[in-house]
Amino acid sequence: MENERIFLSTPTMHGEEKEFIKEAFDTNWIAPLGKNVDEFEKELASYVGVSNAAALASGTSALHLAAILSDIKQDDIVFCSDLTFSATVNPVSYEKGRQVFIDSERETWNMDPKALEKAFEKYPNPKAVIIVNLYGVPAKLDEIRDICKKHNTILIEDAAESLGAKYKGKQTGTFGEFGVFSFNGNKIITTSGGGMLVSEDEKMIKKARFLATQAREPFPYYQHEEIGYNYRMSNVVAGIGRGQLIHLDEHKAKKEEIYNIYKEGLSNLPLTMNPYPECSEPNFWLSCILIDKDCKVKPLDIIQKLGEHNIEARHIWKPMHMQPVFDGYDYIISEKDSVSEDIFERGLCLPSDIKMTLEQQNRVIEIIKECFYV
Repeated sequence: MENERIFLSTPTMHGEEKEFIKEAFDTNWIAPLGKNVDEFEKELASYVGVSNAAALASGTSALHLAAILSDIKQDDIVFCSDLTFSATVNPVSYEKGRQVFIDSERETWNMDPKALEKAFEKYPNPKAVIIVNLYGVPAKLDEIRDICKKHNTILIEDAAESLGAKYKGKQTGTFGEFGVFSFNGNKIITTSGGGMLVSEDEKMIKKARFLATQAREPFPYYQHEEIGYNYRMSNVVAGIGRGQLIHLDEHKAKKEEIYNIYKEGLSNLPLTMNPYPECSEPNFWLSCILIDKDCKVKPLDIIQKLGEHNIEARHIWKPMHMQPVFDGYDYIISEKDSVSEDIFERGLCLPSDIKMTLEQQNRVIEIIKECFYV
């Protein structure tokens, strides 16, 4: 229908989710732990190719536990991707660390290895590096990993947006000491809310599970020797995740199809699609465009025009160094000007919902064209 809302990205449910949830109800495993949690951890770990996983309440809680397990403490320096959602960097503040934001590079829109090297020159002993794979496009993960190894620094990979994406044949979320995934409602698969922390370090994942269950010691009564958190995923939610994971590759294929239709349909306009290197296989979570410099059309023009037709589009993430809450925090660039700011000022995210029909997507394309032809 002409006025039917076209969303940016919403959950796409199938049928298997209900079966796993029904099993939880039938066995009365409604409490935080149970078979679905155990199996979802195993199945996700197997899919991405890691040995250990902890199912948690959110991607943010997974990042927080990664920060704790990395021993981030008050005044510790942590290098963070600048162009990202605030959830990536907030856990550093939870532990009273200090973020130093690293600019993006243009080939992936992710952390610039050259800027990261400059950051190490200025701050030789950071506690960790937190990198993001923006909109499902892998960063230059081998370069970043090698820099971290050279400086003996922990790498935390925020793969919240990139589940299923690969870099040089290797799944994202597996390049650092810790990897983090999100199953928020708008992600490529969802559990309504939830996250996963993965690592090859079995000891660390066991510690994460311990901290996530209020750090309760193995006594016949409640004993706590350190601060814990209520961060475990529920057995019901995990059932949704198990059903969704079955369809992850199917979702990826549809997201890629959406990206390619936009690329073809918008090819004659003064803009480009969000880039990715040939050695990577994005999951194409969100299709984005970058309007050419000096073009009179601005992202807000397109967002408002689409909004008039009940179509959702959004600005690119506002860089962290531009956020009022991080005013005065250091920001490292390698180019003359900020790449992150430029992408924010010229970019926007297009509707990428896998339930969007071809007719609806073509309507989005035609409305965008109108913005340039007026």
